[in-house]
Amino acid sequence: MSSSTILSVLSAAASAGGAPPQWLSFLPLVAMGVIFWFLILRPQMKQQKEHRTKIAGVKKGDQVLTGGGFVGKVVKVDDQYAEIEIAPNVKVKAVKSTIADVMSPTGGAPAND
Repeated sequence: MSSSTILSVLSAAASAGGAPPQWLSFLPLVAMGVIFWFLILRPQMKQQKEHRTKIAGVKKGDQVLTGGGFVGKVVKVDDQYAEIEIAPNVKVKAVKSTIADVMSPTGGAPAND
């Protein structure tokens, strides 16, 4: 067989199969979007929801960590603010949304003790 005969057979076989549907080219983009949603967006939204509920449940006597890195005890709480005692007789007023974490008051001993 000559090379032209082989090429004509291959081209005839390729044209007989037809082109794939146009929507099939968008399938990888849809798959990447789904993977992005489940690996990045969904866990982040879940974490934000947990943080909001934790901050909404702050009450007097809780030990908190502020966004500035201060650890203190909550003395007074209202809708938007929390008064935090960071040292004996040293109280600061912080916006509740800047509270980074509510820590358990029965935490373990520091690592360097």
